[in-house]
Amino acid sequence: MNINIMDFGAVGDGTTLSTAAIQRAIDTAAQTGGRVEIPSGIFLSGTLRLRSHVELYLAHGAVLRSSIRQEDMVDFTKEFDEQDDNEDTGWEGGCFLLARHEKDIAITGSGTIDGQGREVFYDDNSDGGYHECPLAVKGFRPRLSFLEDVDGLTVRGVTFFDAAFWTLHMAGCKNVLIDGIRILNNERGPNNDGIDPDCCKNVVIRGCVIRAGDDSIVLKTTLPMARKYGECSNIVISDCVMHSHSSALKIGTETHADIHHVAMNNCILEDCTRGIGIWSRDGGGIHDITISHITGSTRGYSSSALRKNGVVVWWGAGEPVFVSTAKRTGVDRIPGSVDRVYMDHLYMKCEGTITIAGEKESPIRNLEISESVFTFTPLSGHRPEYIDETPSVRGLKKMEKLPCVYIRSCENVSVKAGLLVDEAFKQVFIGEILEDCSGAE
Repeated sequence: MNINIMDFGAVGDGTTLSTAAIQRAIDTAAQTGGRVEIPSGIFLSGTLRLRSHVELYLAHGAVLRSSIRQEDMVDFTKEFDEQDDNEDTGWEGGCFLLARHEKDIAITGSGTIDGQGREVFYDDNSDGGYHECPLAVKGFRPRLSFLEDVDGLTVRGVTFFDAAFWTLHMAGCKNVLIDGIRILNNERGPNNDGIDPDCCKNVVIRGCVIRAGDDSIVLKTTLPMARKYGECSNIVISDCVMHSHSSALKIGTETHADIHHVAMNNCILEDCTRGIGIWSRDGGGIHDITISHITGSTRGYSSSALRKNGVVVWWGAGEPVFVSTAKRTGVDRIPGSVDRVYMDHLYMKCEGTITIAGEKESPIRNLEISESVFTFTPLSGHRPEYIDETPSVRGLKKMEKLPCVYIRSCENVSVKAGLLVDEAFKQVFIGEILEDCSGAE
């Protein structure tokens, strides 16, 4: 079955709300399975529920635009079975594309899904002229999608544009293929993550271009989803180009269940605040991670010193690799473990310290970086001053001279890499600092 939404009364003028018409088309296709086509035009809609065995296809020139009016959105958290599922998550609000407990869903085509983040973000110049810190936010801002417990999800070819909150949030999904999509968000938009596999299993993400203010791809096990679906595992990320004012590839910070068997390779990281980031904060273990053949650059944005003046800035200070176990501020919970992490063939220009920082109660074990070259060189105009372990009780540590490599509370950690320091950074960076380590080299 091939259904055109205009046959159900959708209007592609960019102003007429077509929620009911598009939903009728989806529901009709779900009766037998089939394709729902969004033709060329700009179609404004509130929340759309995707159904099993339905492909949502965006033709060339098609724009499916999310409303940002609260009354047009479904607050998906109110549908959770357990009353405490959204406890302490800050998940209040709504989402544009919604699916829960469905099978065999596809979002394909060469069209665009528009989140209208431009209507909620604005620059209040809080960083005194740098124009690099996160934008301020006004009004209601829904996430662009929430796809929960979908078995057999394919997202191919489409462009996600200007998300107001998380872009592609997959929670408890299985057997997922994300192939050749573009995520083009405001590079200063707070919380406009690219792809968030949350307690997902068997996921392939390949050939994507992701530009965002927040993390490009972030694997996590949030509290509500960990209670339902447990670990996040068997994730492959390859052949992607990523730009972020946060991390390109991030694991954590939400780690309420284990995250393991993750492979990332053949990616380019462009001017990210952090390149590869692994955070253990909530008790779950992170293990069996392989990362190889990565090139690009990391830099600082808006001097971290601005935090003292109440300015919200990005976590991180240009670290190409950041691995951390630490307690959250105000939470008396032992972080989980990090074990068996292997990285090779990383070629990065950077402004921040390679940081591998555990705690005595949660050491980092069996981590190796090999056959890599890191070049410490000015990229941003900001002088590096801090080892930044936010968010954690460790916070910021200001240092007169920064180490190229900082290792703390680790066992069997090896960094075998070329460390090249540009002449302009000779007074900024020194060799390495090791604290409370065994078997480190």
